[in-house]
Amino acid sequence: MNSISVRALLVRGMLAGLAAGVLALVVAYLLGEPHVDSAIAFEAAHSHDHGGGEEPVSRTLQSTAGLATGILVYGVALGGIASLVFCAALGRVGRFGPRATAALVSLGALVAVYVVPFLKYPANPPSVGDPDSIGKRTALYFLMIALSVLLAVAAVILGKRLAPRLGNWNATVAAVAAFVVAVGLAYAFLPSVNELPDDFPAGLLWKFRLSALAMQLLLWTGFGLVFGHFAERLLAPRAGTPGEKARTAAPAS
Repeated sequence: MNSISVRALLVRGMLAGLAAGVLALVVAYLLGEPHVDSAIAFEAAHSHDHGGGEEPVSRTLQSTAGLATGILVYGVALGGIASLVFCAALGRVGRFGPRATAALVSLGALVAVYVVPFLKYPANPPSVGDPDSIGKRTALYFLMIALSVLLAVAAVILGKRLAPRLGNWNATVAAVAAFVVAVGLAYAFLPSVNELPDDFPAGLLWKFRLSALAMQLLLWTGFGLVFGHFAERLLAPRAGTPGEKARTAAPAS
């Protein structure tokens, strides 16, 4: 793959990430924001600080322009990164075409970047928890993301090295099992964080986490479908365009 193709795929990956971000934005606004409002109301009702200082950014702006900016920038950035991973994976993880490779990259990113860290440090509604520990919680979450991505890459390498001896199926099972065991060890050694109030509504927490998971699922599914279509058209164009039909129908001289 030459530099022109990589550049073209990078642009298409960012566009696909933008399109997927729009889908995720709809889910976040319709499903997530009502639960955020409920969590903020709970925190306000149980807060001992009645000073009532004015917020530097209004809640309305946070839930509209702020939410849209954050999700769309996130989608574009991850789309660009995922497209570069696609360029490195195409033809190296199996005999998959561009569309199937895009689907595999999206699935792997969903699992490694979100699902694995989410199971250790699940999403909590904003304004809930100890503000003094936000730095520690953020550092632990990003550490879990880094470990998950590194372990996923190591599992892919392990599967490729085992494939000649065990076959593709057995090598894949062994690599997945090794990944699960390694992630389990990371879960065991990393500290847990649980700062939710004891009387926080379990139903609200469950719905908020489901909406966060649904947003990520739609983001990566949308990216995989859109980017797979773009990559297929760029790298494996199908016959049947008017010019190709004319050349096919022209008699040989």
